Amino acid sequence: MVQILQLRYTRNLFLRGICIIYLFAFLSFYVQIPGLYGDNGILPARTQLDLKGRATLGNKLKQKPTFLWFAPYLGLNVEYMMDVLAIFGTVISFAGFISQKFCIAPIFVGLWSLYYSLYQVGQTFMYFQWDVLLLEVGFLCIIVAPFWYPYRGRPSDILTLWGVRWLLFRLMFASGVVKLISGCPIWWKLDALNIHFESQCIPTPLAWYAHHLPTWFLRLSTVGTNVVELAVPFLFFFPNRKVRIMAFYLQVFLQICIIATGNYNFFNFLTICLCISLLDDQFFYKRKSKNDKSRIKNYLSILLTVLVYGGVIYGTYIYYDLRLTDNWTIESNIAFTQEQFDYVLSRAVPLSINIGIISFGLTLVDLIVMSVYHTKGTRDMLTIITTIIITLFYMNAIGWIFAISLVPYSTLHQSNNSTVLDDLKHIHAKVDHLHIVNSYGLFRRMTGVDGRPEVVIEGSDSIEGPWKEYEFLYKPGNVNNSLPFVAPHQPRLDWQMWFAALGTYHQNPWLMSLAYRLLSGQPEVLTLMNTVENPFRDKPPKYVKASLYYYHYTPWSQTLNTRAWWTRERIGEYFPIFSQSHPPLIEYLTKMKILQEKPGFKVTNEPLKLILDYLRALICKVEPSLILWGVFTAGCTVIVTGYSSSVSKKK
Repeated sequence: MVQILQLRYTRNLFLRGICIIYLFAFLSFYVQIPGLYGDNGILPARTQLDLKGRATLGNKLKQKPTFLWFAPYLGLNVEYMMDVLAIFGTVISFAGFISQKFCIAPIFVGLWSLYYSLYQVGQTFMYFQWDVLLLEVGFLCIIVAPFWYPYRGRPSDILTLWGVRWLLFRLMFASGVVKLISGCPIWWKLDALNIHFESQCIPTPLAWYAHHLPTWFLRLSTVGTNVVELAVPFLFFFPNRKVRIMAFYLQVFLQICIIATGNYNFFNFLTICLCISLLDDQFFYKRKSKNDKSRIKNYLSILLTVLVYGGVIYGTYIYYDLRLTDNWTIESNIAFTQEQFDYVLSRAVPLSINIGIISFGLTLVDLIVMSVYHTKGTRDMLTIITTIIITLFYMNAIGWIFAISLVPYSTLHQSNNSTVLDDLKHIHAKVDHLHIVNSYGLFRRMTGVDGRPEVVIEGSDSIEGPWKEYEFLYKPGNVNNSLPFVAPHQPRLDWQMWFAALGTYHQNPWLMSLAYRLLSGQPEVLTLMNTVENPFRDKPPKYVKASLYYYHYTPWSQTLNTRAWWTRERIGEYFPIFSQSHPPLIEYLTKMKILQEKPGFKVTNEPLKLILDYLRALICKVEPSLILWGVFTAGCTVIVTGYSSSVSKKK
């Protein structure tokens, strides 16, 4: 039975970690619902659902599968129903966080369904890779989690956690590949980190210091990032556990560096949870072996790990042309061409698929052996039949997910698209809207080469001015404002402002709704911005406009002479002057149903409405990131208190 229990603690830690991520995601989303999706928000969710429509509930669910259709049955509108779903998701994810009893499949079915329901009306504010990654991981958790509690280790754990490891591989390898196949010269010149810390969406205070590190060190760090994302993921499937554990340390180290220098909400925390799949129970409770044979085996394992990673370091030295200079710095340059990388990638993608197939097959063999061992010695036919059925179920479930994941994964190189079976493409197309498997790849191209673009919105009571700037909570605006630590909270408006600065306002039509809400002084939207520094607290402005600026970090040499974190220069107009009665603006918002021509769905459940309003009033008094960390701390306190109580009872 020892072998069956090898992944019990690993599985439990992974599931509780995902509950924490869900907790962060639901809470962060909840605090932003009125300003983003409320009836008076930037993109009202009611525009995505016709609650007054005559279609049957079944047809509505088929058209857009979301629990929000049940709002009329509770006497609520879409906005209040979103509150209910987010609160419910927060409660059950918190329960899974503090107690292993709730880390079961039905709970994860609920968590996935609730987040998917909110995603369905999320529009541009939820079009992020970490949202679909959470949906994919959440769906996997339904399979990883046991059906009921209490439970012990299962033979199937070895296969279900393998599915998590395959997802981690696709995520990391794709993230490394897209940086080079994009042909972005900044990545190919290894200058990405010289720009990244300044140009990323919401930098932390440490990002300013990282930006001013020596150029040679930043280039070397770029090399390290490439290696950890491109080469190390292949070692996720290495037979030797110490090699996999070293891969775990490298991946977690990369994620911690990203967390320290950038506010990427729950994304990096979620990636760390995926890395748990590289571990086993022996990692958490090491056993001392007095057997000489076991010691020799351990030493050989360490030697093999040194040889494997020594090979990785040597390959890095060759292919990145590393050289030690007379000044004791390390020069680095990519020593291969784009054509050579394309050729290797065309071979690496099918190779990785074959490695996945072989690893999957070997894992299946282990599962079958462990299942036989599980039923060995028993004459209970019910136990034998149950074990066979459960084993076949997990074999088919993980095999199916692995197969359809090859469809988006094979798109990493165009030569592999034709090798994927048409039947798999057809199946993937049918379930694509569920985001069970997805394609990934962040920072395909580096932005902000000439400076960090930022949209600055200004208001005035006169078309001639003076114009006063609106301040956002987290994104750069006032050059003297300090940089924040805000993760795992994701301020979705600040994020979309970053994306808007990379294009035009025509490519980001939601900005027209934001402009109108500022002109009408909508309090729900203003709470998403810096209300303390709001220049129009008494009454909204008559006109708004936006300008495009380029921001740069203040040079290190000026830190003693200035308290500013940034310098900036105005590039030009971003969007023209609008007024609240501007005909084209009104016409556009009416066409998009953002401005209602008819009254919306009336809330009839007054008691529930009062409860939801009371909770909202309490939440609005606290800064969102403090809410998230406060709830997390409360959960940790409950766990520690409960553990201490159980120990006392045993004594």
